[in-house]
Order: sequence, then C-alpha cells, then structure tokens
Amino acid sequence: MKKPTIVLAYSGGLDTTFCVLWLQEELGADVVTVTVDTGGFSAEELAAIAARAKSLGAVEHRTIDGRAEVFSRFAVPLIQGNVLRGRVYPLSVAAERVLQAEIVARAARELGADGVAHGSTGAGNDQVRFDAVFQVLLPQVKLHAPIRDLGWSRPQEQEYLTQHGVPVPAKTVSYSVNAGLWGTTVGGGQTHDPWTEVPDSAFPSATGTAPAEGREAVIGFDKGVPVSLDGKPMDGVALVQALHALGREYGVGRGIHMGDTILGIKGRIAFEAPAPLMLIGAHTELEKIVLTRWQSFWKNQLGEFYGQMLHEGLYFDPVMRDIEAMIASSQDAVTGEARLRLRPGRFEVTGVKSPRSMVAGAAVYGETTRLWTGPEAAGFAKLHSLPMTLAARARSAA
Repeated sequence: MKKPTIVLAYSGGLDTTFCVLWLQEELGADVVTVTVDTGGFSAEELAAIAARAKSLGAVEHRTIDGRAEVFSRFAVPLIQGNVLRGRVYPLSVAAERVLQAEIVARAARELGADGVAHGSTGAGNDQVRFDAVFQVLLPQVKLHAPIRDLGWSRPQEQEYLTQHGVPVPAKTVSYSVNAGLWGTTVGGGQTHDPWTEVPDSAFPSATGTAPAEGREAVIGFDKGVPVSLDGKPMDGVALVQALHALGREYGVGRGIHMGDTILGIKGRIAFEAPAPLMLIGAHTELEKIVLTRWQSFWKNQLGEFYGQMLHEGLYFDPVMRDIEAMIASSQDAVTGEARLRLRPGRFEVTGVKSPRSMVAGAAVYGETTRLWTGPEAAGFAKLHSLPMTLAARARSAA
C-alpha cells in the first residue's frame, strides 16, 4: 500500500522537528519538508535545517526564497498604510506566515500531496493563519496539525524527541523565536506574565554600545515605496536588511506588544524590528507634507483595518485587494526623502522633503501669508465656529 505524502511547513525548530517524526511514526507518511526563507535564516542555517530534515527521515526537503515576495506583497502595503498593531508592533509574524503557508500550498499542489501539515499549537495565532490559507488554496487536501491535535506542551515534545534520540537545546523550550525579514518576535518565558520584564537575553541581538551623538540616515521613497538609503538605490530586501543592521547597532526597534489574539484571549510578545519601525516612521512623516488631511484620515483608517485582517489570517478576503488599491492610489504623491537621527535606544525623524510638498511658500504657519487677508481669516474663523456658537445660544435660551 502506498504511503501518504504529507508536505510539512518546516522551520527546523522544536515544534516542526517533532512533527517530522510524529507524521512518520504515527501516520506512516512520507514527509516532504518545505522551509520558506522569509528573511530569518543565514545560508549556514538553511543548510543545517535541510540536513536536519534529511536526518529525521524526510523523503525530500525544499528551501524556497520568499524574501522578495514578503517585501513586495506584504511589507509595502504595511509601510504605505502606516500599520502598527496596538500602535507599536509592525505585524512581523503575520506579514510572513500567510506567504509561508501559500508557498507550502504551492509545493503540495505540485507534488499532488495527500496532506499538508504545520507545527502550530492550539492556543496561538499561527494555527489560524496556516489553516485559513490551506483551506482556501487546498480545499481537498487533508490538514494535519499534530501538536494542536495532541495538546502537547513543549516539554512533552522535547521528551518525545529525546526518546527518539533527537537532542533539543534547552533554550528552544523556554522561548519561541520567529525571525524574518520584517522583524523578530519572541514568545514564551517571561512574555506570559504582563508584569514581568523580558530580559535582554531573550532578544536575538546584543544591546551594543553606539556613540551617544548618533548618526543620520536618509530614506528615499518613490510613490510610498522605500527605494534608497543615504542616496544609494537599493532593492527592498537589501534596504530592510541594511536598516536592521543599523538599528541594532543603536539598540533601536525593541518593544513589547500586548494585544488580542485571533482566538479572543490576550497575548504578549517581545519583538525586535528596527527596519519596519524606521520605515513606517519615515513614511508617516513624509506623507504629512504631500497628502490632504482626508486622504491621510481614510487611508490610515483602512490601513488599521488591513492590519487587523492580516493579523487574523484573512489575507485572501477580496476586501484586502480593494484596500490595497485604495492605499496604492493614495501614494502617487508620496515621493521624497525622510531624514532620521539615530541615538542609543531611539530614533527621530528630523526632516522630510518632496517635490510634491503641499507646504506653500506663500504662507508660513503662525506668521505671515499672502494667500488671504486678515479680514478674510477673521470671517473664516467666525463661520468655522458658527455651529457651536448657535448650539451654545440655543442651550442657554432653553
């Protein structure tokens, strides 16, 4: 009897390592592992992950580079929409999980697989993201989620692997680290208690000792898409990587996010995402001199909704394409540069300029203008306040 073929979304960590063995041992399956590189691995790490998959018995391993798609399809709308969940977190994981699931689904379709699998638990957001994509793209293919189905804890997974002769470093049991192009998140350990401080040791990079005077960085944008750093043209992936390196040198981009999970409970993560925070901060300020206030208002309203939908794994809802079209339309004038000043632990946007700037040379806020006269301004102020003047009069007469 032919063994079923199951394609597993594989990261090489504790959870997916467990899944490789369990799918073989318990379901008698041929397991094909697929690692989608969304920016979280070095070449050496990818080679080690492939070797690990083969050593665990995977019949085939595929490594697929998804970094350019992460930037063009996910990072760009998040930058243009100024999307920060809870006003602090740049959706580092959600920006990548949908693409990872989509690429795994492509591989499963190509192989004619009998099943597809992921290593998510029953308590987190990722299970919903993977499930949603697989159900949309592979409606006839059986879905497996061994850890969710078993309800096992990470120590139980470690014990299972130990019994099968597969050692697991202790740190992978304490923390779950998700690294990618759009940032790194850290879950587990001290993140579970909202009163407990997450230690520096939980973050992926050292704090560093940057010079106190800091340094400047100039980010160039073309229609809302970042295209250069300090005057040097760069593709999106290279630009994000350069900003990550620069930000980490100055200890920029660390944070804690407490928010609502897809399943309705509260969740807390630590994150390190210097590039997204600098890009969104720079883009936000550049937009202020080129967009009308109603463009900014409605675009940012839709941007927040877009982030909510992406967070919840609903990327393939048609409304997402509608929102992307509106956001892209709003970016026609968002071309120019934003200057940042990095100092240890923080950054500020110190200047913006654009050939499409609406900052009029004939008027200076709070000083002089040649666009209207003093009496015209007085008349405007009177009419502008008229509704509340009439309301106050009506209430005092009652």
